[in-house]
Amino acid sequence: MTRLKNIHPGEVLKEEFLDPMDISAYRLSKETFIPQTRISEIIKGKRRVTADTALRFAKFFGTSPRFWLGLQDDYDLEEESLKKSDELDEIRSLDHNAA
Repeated sequence: MTRLKNIHPGEVLKEEFLDPMDISAYRLSKETFIPQTRISEIIKGKRRVTADTALRFAKFFGTSPRFWLGLQDDYDLEEESLKKSDELDEIRSLDHNAA
């Protein structure tokens, strides 16, 4: 089975918000008081969306902070799952340990 690419919140920010709305990273930075370097790093997938950033994005775009944090949590869980798949495969669930 082919695994889908893990999508960073920065890709969602760019592809689903900035590009369709014709908003530059510079404008987002100015309007949300987030340093432009932080915006750029998020877009490039090199930086996480923090609670502070989620609150600012939510206010600006009319979404919820949980939307942005949920994207980040989903991304983080998938990354860790991939990195630790062998180790996680060795863990037996509680119901199997009782037998």
